Amino acid sequence: MTTVKYKRILLKLSGEALSSGAGAGIDPLQAELIASEIKAIHALGVEIAVVIGAGNIWRGQQGIERGMERATADYMGMVATVMNAVALQDALERIGVQTRVQTAIEMQKVAEPYIRRRAMRHLEKGRVVIFGGGTGNPFFTTDTAGALRSMEIGADVVIKATKVDGVYDSDPKKNPDAVKFDELTHIDALNRRLNVMDSTALSLCMDNNMPILVLNMWAPEALQQAVLGVKIGTLVSSADTD
Repeated sequence: MTTVKYKRILLKLSGEALSSGAGAGIDPLQAELIASEIKAIHALGVEIAVVIGAGNIWRGQQGIERGMERATADYMGMVATVMNAVALQDALERIGVQTRVQTAIEMQKVAEPYIRRRAMRHLEKGRVVIFGGGTGNPFFTTDTAGALRSMEIGADVVIKATKVDGVYDSDPKKNPDAVKFDELTHIDALNRRLNVMDSTALSLCMDNNMPILVLNMWAPEALQQAVLGVKIGTLVSSADTD
């Protein structure tokens, strides 16, 4: 039997991961691609929870810039994350992966309410749990929701899936000389203002010794390599590793 490094993970996805190249809406084909990647690591015996953003449907900052209240904009984003969660659930269940959606904003006709002990029981039974609705509170991002849920369920690591193969000292799309970090401490990432997670999420992970692995979701077998312990992406942890 294959030995995995991480038995239980929190996978943090952006909403754009479900969209086509245009970057808006939900593309069922993209959902299927993500579902197939999740199924591959699920087959290794990894317990998987997912937090997904809503940038493909709604960007609260655009509303705020046009005079909308921050709380209203954030609630709209939280509702949009549930739409993404249900889309991913459908894609997973169509390929035979049992899934539950739990949401911090109650929508009893659509999903279960978030209950920590129930979520952990689903994970123990081999179900993928998708957390929608962010934290249930405005003024917090889905990065913070991912950090919070990872600690509540006792995850071994937060895997932040991006379109970049790790964390760089500057934007590699704009700077060809950008340097990639293989490892970082939480405090270094905070002090350097690197684009790992927002500062609230990063501080929460630092205070609770939760490692964050940033990788390119679209690189072949990247998630599988990560859970098997292959060095990939950038590992952000509480202390430098040898």
